[in-house]
Amino acid sequence: MKRNVINIFCDLPESSAEVFENLIQNDNFKLERIISRGQATAEGQWYDQSKDEWVMLLKGSAALKFEGDEELIILKPGDYILIPAHLKHRVEWTDKTTETLWLAIHY
Repeated sequence: MKRNVINIFCDLPESSAEVFENLIQNDNFKLERIISRGQATAEGQWYDQSKDEWVMLLKGSAALKFEGDEELIILKPGDYILIPAHLKHRVEWTDKTTETLWLAIHY
């Protein structure tokens, strides 16, 4: 049986909009590739997710902010973080000079 090998860094969409691609998903688990190009969470908005999220930055850079914390968490390639369910957070910025490539697991 032939197996398809896919490279996470290939076939990045050319869209200027942020892109969320589901790679694997079932009722309890979702693995997604996210491609950002200078996007940030809208001012005053917070993510409040019902599932835990583990996210790794593969390319580019980004800053996360958690509700109640003044300090930004700066992510560079290879950095990862666990965001527990219902911990309000936002993306303050992503790299404007190159794609920021994320790998996110929601479970």
